Amino acid sequence: MKYVPATADRRFSAVDITVDRAGVEGTLCELDEHAIEEALRITEADEGEVTVVTVGPEEAADAIARGLQMGAHKGVHIVDDALHGSDAAATSLVLAAAVRRIGYDIVLCGMASTDGAMGVVPAMLAERLGVPQLTLASQVTVEGGTVTIRRESDTATEHIEASGPLVLSVTDRSNEPRYPSFKGIMAAKRKLVETWSPAELGIAPEVGPEAAGTRVSAFAARPARTGGQIVSDEGEGGVRLAEYLVAQKLV
Repeated sequence: MKYVPATADRRFSAVDITVDRAGVEGTLCELDEHAIEEALRITEADEGEVTVVTVGPEEAADAIARGLQMGAHKGVHIVDDALHGSDAAATSLVLAAAVRRIGYDIVLCGMASTDGAMGVVPAMLAERLGVPQLTLASQVTVEGGTVTIRRESDTATEHIEASGPLVLSVTDRSNEPRYPSFKGIMAAKRKLVETWSPAELGIAPEVGPEAAGTRVSAFAARPARTGGQIVSDEGEGGVRLAEYLVAQKLV
């Protein structure tokens, strides 16, 4: 799961051209709440344990707390200043090392992050772990060691299954995340949260902006929206509309 800026008005820092988090309130990515909810449902239907894992700054502990309040059993926080500026490839590298150390049957992810919106980490994670990936699930069924998902697109509905261990990502249509109860909030304070560094996972030199395969070279604010062109129809409105569509190469 990921700790993301809570505001919709996200900006880049002029210093290093990464997402500006200074002075911005953060929160658990709402898309990751669906992954936590699915993990809890799976363990409630059978036995098991849910560990929430995040890679992020000190403040990302708040995201772990939210997962524990929802019902997760324990948390792992990978934190180090050297991680700042890491790309998706480095993030998947760190997460893969962490889940190997924890041990797993299913690695559950949200469909994307609300700040980066790339949606590539689950696939990268599956590749690094060498396990099947079931991504963009709108419905999940677990029977024994087999996981079956329904994936919906604009052109088809697919039913895909695989045997664990595996990586599974769910969409925001997969479930309705529970709201932490007062009992859950109090219980979360007693749950174990471990803090690891990339060095402890043996990958310290492979993270950060210098190791990133991509980087933002420049950015600019989106231009303010201007008023649209108003055409008074005096018998030639249809012609004016057709001319506009042709000029915009829409027809």
